[in-house]
Amino acid sequence: MATCRQQPTLRAKGEDTFITGKAQFLADESFEPILEQQAYVFKALYPEAKPQFIYKSENDLLRLFLNDSIRVAIMSRDLKPNELQILKNRNLAPAVNRFAIDAIVLIVNEKSADTLITVNQIKQMLSGKINTDKNIVFDNPNSSLVRYLKDFSGNELKQKNIYALKSNKDVITYVSEHPNSIGIVGFSWLDDPDKDYADAVSKVKVVGVRDENNDKAPTEYFKPSQETLALKQYPLSRGLYILDSSGKMGLAAGFAAFMKSDKGQRIILKSGLLPDSIPQREMILKK
Repeated sequence: MATCRQQPTLRAKGEDTFITGKAQFLADESFEPILEQQAYVFKALYPEAKPQFIYKSENDLLRLFLNDSIRVAIMSRDLKPNELQILKNRNLAPAVNRFAIDAIVLIVNEKSADTLITVNQIKQMLSGKINTDKNIVFDNPNSSLVRYLKDFSGNELKQKNIYALKSNKDVITYVSEHPNSIGIVGFSWLDDPDKDYADAVSKVKVVGVRDENNDKAPTEYFKPSQETLALKQYPLSRGLYILDSSGKMGLAAGFAAFMKSDKGQRIILKSGLLPDSIPQREMILKK
């Protein structure tokens, strides 16, 4: 019933509803490819809906969200207890929905012979405990990816051979042009890339990762895919969440419901990421 088209005369001027009106969404810039796909289909289905995405690094996004500048955020983690308390104190506790699982990917130049690495080697490499002649590059220092790598390695990433660029596109381009480099990017940037960096994607290779602490496959190397994410074989993964503290059934709730719906989850599936709930396929078998 919430998705039924409402008559314009029944809502206040300028007020957004489940499928109409305008609403601003803060979004982690790492997820721009998949969110643009979701928004394209959502707006095609509901022409009166006008979601507006403001792409920011995770640090900037959180600052705006917690300061009540914009009440919807799409990011790669849920809020920490102290962050949640800030919103609860204003009676703005958010509705939280996970809609996909992303992979953190290590890439090397197409000419590189190093295409395998272990989890412990990644941690030691990021902590400066093993010597490497390769430059390690990732997107900007305020991003969710950098926060993930800091938590993952327990290190501030201040080694001389570790560099922050500006975006995932810049990382892919840099690695495609520098054989002596390792890039760390979000998986969604490698699947079906835009024309402006598709050539760079064709010149990099994805590194296989082995998790020595994986009880089921401690000796096997895995590359990111929907299968290895679903089976929890690929160790570098993170959830994608939409947090809505608007406190109403407006466009933010409608877009969140769409991303969790069968259509939205199929878009995730087609993008190469892992849907939060894998859509069912019905088959009719005939003799």
